[in-house]
Amino acid sequence: MKTATPENIDGYIADFPRDVQETLEKIRGIIRVAAPDAAETIKYRMPTFVLHGNLVHFAGFEKHIGFYPTPSAIKAFSGELADYESAKGSVQFPLNRSVPFTLIRRMVEFRVKKTREKTASKKRKA
Repeated sequence: MKTATPENIDGYIADFPRDVQETLEKIRGIIRVAAPDAAETIKYRMPTFVLHGNLVHFAGFEKHIGFYPTPSAIKAFSGELADYESAKGSVQFPLNRSVPFTLIRRMVEFRVKKTREKTASKKRKA
């Protein structure tokens, strides 16, 4: 992987081997469908989708895909994530196993719902 920060997600993904590119593109597509109003950008040198703030990030590594759906999603899906390395706001999906694309979609949908609820709550208070 290059050391320069890519200008966009296309540039980020292009820097990986073909098989990893395919996985990253599939994750990107899942996020686009689950969060059609989210904008794509690069933050923290990772592909990021923004919807009233950071929605989710993802990143490719040598042996895994990192997915960063915030602590609330990690907690909400902790049972289904039990077989994966995870931390407060992240999970690692090993490249030598099938990536749980359906679970990723559900986590993004969860984040969209929570983000919209939070935004609506702020508007009600204003």
